[in-house]
Amino acid sequence: MNIEEFRNYCLSKKKVTEEFPFDETTLVFKVMGKIFALTGLNAEEFKVNLKCSPNYSIELREKYEDVIPGWHMNKRHWNTVYFERDLEMNFLCQLIDHSYNLVVEKLKKADRELLENL
Repeated sequence: MNIEEFRNYCLSKKKVTEEFPFDETTLVFKVMGKIFALTGLNAEEFKVNLKCSPNYSIELREKYEDVIPGWHMNKRHWNTVYFERDLEMNFLCQLIDHSYNLVVEKLKKADRELLENL
């Protein structure tokens, strides 16, 4: 999955915005103001930080060499995933979905209901 496919997939989700809150090269995707994915545009290799449940994070890191502890993130809750190596596009979409859903689950009830009704 290249960066344009990644961007389009993230933006296809409900109430997602793209921003540059840290600097002009760190692209961040948020759902209802909460980060679920970020990537550096000037990196040598396209990789993405995605939120992940702690046990699943460990499982993914043990099974896939293209999934490592989140770069500059809480290693318990974030993974860095190399997007242009050997992982299948469908699997990458599942990882994005997992990250998005984890963030949605933590939203206030009113915000979750708003999302559900869109």
